[in-house]
Amino acid sequence: MAIVAKARAVFSPEGPFQPTVIERRDLQPHDVLIEIQYAGICHSDIHTARGEWGPVRYPLVPGHEIAGIVTQVGSAVTKFAVGDRVGVGCMVDSCRECEPCRKGEEQYCSEMVGTYAAIDRYGQYTQGGYSTHIVVHEDFVLRIPDSIALDVAAPLLCAGITTYSPLRHWQAGPGKKVAVVGLGGLGHMAVKFAHAMGAEVTVLSQTLKKKEDGLRLGADHYYATSDPETFAKLAGHFDLIINTVSAPIDINAYLSLLALDGTLVNVGAPAEPLAVNVFSLIPQRRSFAGSMIGGIRETQEMLDFSAEHGIVPEIEVISADQIDEAWERVLASDVRYRFVIDIRTMKTE
Repeated sequence: MAIVAKARAVFSPEGPFQPTVIERRDLQPHDVLIEIQYAGICHSDIHTARGEWGPVRYPLVPGHEIAGIVTQVGSAVTKFAVGDRVGVGCMVDSCRECEPCRKGEEQYCSEMVGTYAAIDRYGQYTQGGYSTHIVVHEDFVLRIPDSIALDVAAPLLCAGITTYSPLRHWQAGPGKKVAVVGLGGLGHMAVKFAHAMGAEVTVLSQTLKKKEDGLRLGADHYYATSDPETFAKLAGHFDLIINTVSAPIDINAYLSLLALDGTLVNVGAPAEPLAVNVFSLIPQRRSFAGSMIGGIRETQEMLDFSAEHGIVPEIEVISADQIDEAWERVLASDVRYRFVIDIRTMKTE
């Protein structure tokens, strides 16, 4: 008998969210049933649901920052037991055989299955974490350390790993000058991680209105990009720039801030193309790169690193009835710094 979950879904690109019921698959031998307690709201949810990244099948239940409790396990599950505190991020399966999968970089598998808006190996359309329950193969479930509360754990599964992964890959650490463009849901996590890794951290934001927050979160410096002097003063300064902004910016201006062999990594994903002048790259052997989330192994490493260093996102918890309002506030950059839905509010309605 199929597992029934309450959910909130959009039925068109315009929304709004409506209560609905979805079916989860019966547990296969390696599956884990998770009772979701919290789900973070990611800008990706909005882009996807509104069709900005391509056609979408409706109704759609977004959400890939999931934290909850294991309530049932399949007959062959060895990694988890009933009662475990767990999380699910942006993917729920991959081919397991290609080179990225063998390297533990499942996020780059061409057959990676997204937590929502994808077709899984059973031919089902995946639905995400704005729901009370989810069934996931144990290989794509993360263990949440006891010292991290479930509400703040949820955004680590996307915002956390999306910023942690490029910082690790490009070796942020002592002696490295790292800039973070934008102090939002992704940016504030990038600042915390880069600081904990020992890098010298600078925030580049449109204005100085969040300067106090940026310095409190671990930034050493904070500059307003609306001030033309900023780009003159910081020219050729950074080893690594993490761009977290999901809107078009003048990439060439930011590339000019890179030192010799510096790299600008895009983790924000605007719907519009970004124009790059090749002469922004050639003179200092600069690189313009992109990065997704991390693999399962690296995501668990990130969770353990967060527990060790006391790193958690700053959140605002909302009820299921407030999702539409929260989305509008995300688009207006009116959140410090991540919305998290208390999924338990779906159960009492």
